[in-house]
Order: sequence, then structure tokens, then C-alpha cells
Amino acid sequence: MEDCLVVFSSVEKLDELNAAGVAEAAKNSIVDVLGRLKENRVMLFPFAHLTSTLSSPQVALEILMSLEASLKNDGLTVKRAPFGWNKEFDIKSKGHPLAVLSKVICPYGKMECDFLCPYCTNPIKLQDLSSLRETLPTS
Repeated sequence: MEDCLVVFSSVEKLDELNAAGVAEAAKNSIVDVLGRLKENRVMLFPFAHLTSTLSSPQVALEILMSLEASLKNDGLTVKRAPFGWNKEFDIKSKGHPLAVLSKVICPYGKMECDFLCPYCTNPIKLQDLSSLRETLPTS
């Protein structure tokens, strides 16, 4: 796919708490960037190397497929690279202020929480961290 927004994405363990909200927030963020770029083509590229706290493959694929369907429902041209494969890609970036961006989608959105998240201004609930601790891989 050429002349498009490439979205390298990882789904994190905390995203499992609100998969639908994460997919919706990601869609809104992508649509916002597309509007500023005056573009309507998106390449979704699963890229597990962006985080050390990956969600389960099932939830990650659910969020990515939901994101893909939602963007298509908005009339955008969307392609999604295969999930879980080693992929080869060539990329060429335009010399534009919006050519390279980093975004973090918080699983909480506007929910009430206990303390501030280290990645954004949205807080994380303490009980969610303790319940996830058992499912996170140990080093």
C-alpha cells in the first residue's frame, strides 16, 4: 500500500480490561491524524516489539480486527498485515511534521481511577494492577 498512514501497533496487557474502548479510542486517534494529513488510506501493522507487556494473542487480534472493521465502516481504505507472522516491509516517509508520530491509547478513557498512569494522563486502578500481576510473564 502506498501513500497511506502506517499504524505500527501493539496491544498491551492492560488493554484487555477495555478492549472495545481501546479499539474505539485508537480509531478516533487514527481518524484525527488522517484528517490532518488529508489522507484516507490506512495500513494496520501489528508490531509486538513496541511493548514488553503484550496482551494475549486472542485479545490483540480481536482489537485489531475491530479497529479494521470500524475504520472501514467510516469509508476508509484499510489493509491489515498478518497477525503473528514475521513480516518484511519497506517504508518511505515524507518530510512532513506529522510523518512520524507516537500515540498511547489508555484502556480507561474517562473512567475514575486511583493514581496516574506512567504513560499518559489517565490513571490506572490499583486493583487492576494486582489482578494482572498473576498473568504477566516473569523474567
